[in-house]
Amino acid sequence: MADTDASSAPAWYLEPSERIERKTLHEQFGGRTQGGIGPSSRTPNVFVFTDPIAGEKHGYFDGWMPDGLFHYSGEGQYGDQRMLSGNSSILNHKRDSRALRVFQGARGTVTYLGQFEVDEDEPWYEADAPETGGGLLRRVIVFRLRPIDAVVQPPQTSLARLLSEAPPPEKPVLELPLEQHLTERTFVNPAGEVYEAERKEASLVQALADYLRNLGHVVGRQQILPAGESRPLFTDLYDHDLKLLVEAKGSVTRENLRMAIGQLADYGRFLPEATRAILLPIKPKRQDLIDLADAQNIVIIWPEGRGYRSTRDKFFF
Repeated sequence: MADTDASSAPAWYLEPSERIERKTLHEQFGGRTQGGIGPSSRTPNVFVFTDPIAGEKHGYFDGWMPDGLFHYSGEGQYGDQRMLSGNSSILNHKRDSRALRVFQGARGTVTYLGQFEVDEDEPWYEADAPETGGGLLRRVIVFRLRPIDAVVQPPQTSLARLLSEAPPPEKPVLELPLEQHLTERTFVNPAGEVYEAERKEASLVQALADYLRNLGHVVGRQQILPAGESRPLFTDLYDHDLKLLVEAKGSVTRENLRMAIGQLADYGRFLPEATRAILLPIKPKRQDLIDLADAQNIVIIWPEGRGYRSTRDKFFF
């Protein structure tokens, strides 16, 4: 523990929901004046600051979750986050005899939410989030904080609200209407650029869905929450009549096919009876790409004329 003398430290006086200038807070109790985590060397406190609105734009969904705990993303803007510095001060605050105090807001006037402690059974877990500035996805530490005197609030972030409606762990698959345009990027990299390929994929899916519905088929999609994960997965399209699981890609490249194969392998674990298919804008010209999909027992589908063709006779529409 850093040098603190609890006997000479100023008495804590803030109550939950009280507001204070961050500058004043640090003048009285110490701690870093910038950043999200501020362990104090003058008083037995670790200060945590959260800005849910700004954080959600960058894939940080800090706030109250359906488990009744406050989830807080660790510090580190580039590369995988590590259990060092401020992150370590949160994890070890009880060992170091420090109070963990959470504030809403990061600068100017902040609101004291209350005192918390890390959950003993599962103090933290891993999630995916982009680097600051929209870089590569990396490993992020998310702490599970149990309130001591804070008032538990209902889920407020978009992810928390979604998870509050999720099925129980023993039934990780939730049926969704096709028109619910949620994707994995929504909860991993929400500020990321929507590429033209994604727009093409959405258009391909909608056209196939319309065609199948005209044939009388029931189509939809699934939200899947694997055990131990905090971010859901979303399939592109599922035909309940054909038991056909479809992942769409906007261009015929090896990279896209390999990505689709991986996604279908991930989703298919939860839909074991489904036939897996990749929807493409045209038939691949390279036979090896067709052979690649076939080797994984995956059908390729593409629009042709007023209907659709595929690499498997059963799925010629």
